[in-house]
Amino acid sequence: MGRTRVFLAALAALSLALGVAGSAQAGVGLPTVVAHVPTQEKVVFITIDDGWNHDPEAARILLEKRVPVSLFLLPGATSYDTGYFTRLVEEGRASVENHTVSHPDLTTLDAVGKDAEVCGAGERIEADFGRAPKLLRPPYGAVDDEVRLAAKACGVKALVTWTHDFTTWGETPPTPRLQAGDIVLLHFTPTLAADLERALGAARAAGLRPAALMPHLKAAGLA
Repeated sequence: MGRTRVFLAALAALSLALGVAGSAQAGVGLPTVVAHVPTQEKVVFITIDDGWNHDPEAARILLEKRVPVSLFLLPGATSYDTGYFTRLVEEGRASVENHTVSHPDLTTLDAVGKDAEVCGAGERIEADFGRAPKLLRPPYGAVDDEVRLAAKACGVKALVTWTHDFTTWGETPPTPRLQAGDIVLLHFTPTLAADLERALGAARAAGLRPAALMPHLKAAGLA
């Protein structure tokens, strides 16, 4: 199965490179790249990446406030305490999605490397959580049509980047005014609880509520 995926992705990538599909058709039929969800509903989407820091306070906030959240997890970051995340899925409103195996820039890898990173992570997530992820967050937001081809071969329905990064990287970033359909990026870092509260506060200030991402992507025809 892995060899078939790689062969098909490589063949499609060659077709793109040779212009077989034509410039106007490049990217047609590939998973959409989404940084913002067009919607008339007053909703915002909370997403959290990686999974290295398993902060009980952040888990408490997500569980007690029943926050719908998409977790784009690295298998290695979850493997030493999978229960932290299964609790968020089983008792909360979290879904686990794909963030690759080792967080590389996928645009720098060949077809074999892309397959190993995307399909490999999807298979491990399905084994640990009982559900194959349908969304991929490409590390660093780096994506091109070859990445989209590889993602499609691995069963990905949409590639999700972000509208605003609320993660504290050294110092607290300015808090933007959120708009309906924005995708908020957070990370499992030691500041996650504070960053999450700040994001939820920004949503309340804008009259928005957190919502599950996948149903809205489907409603918008993006997944």
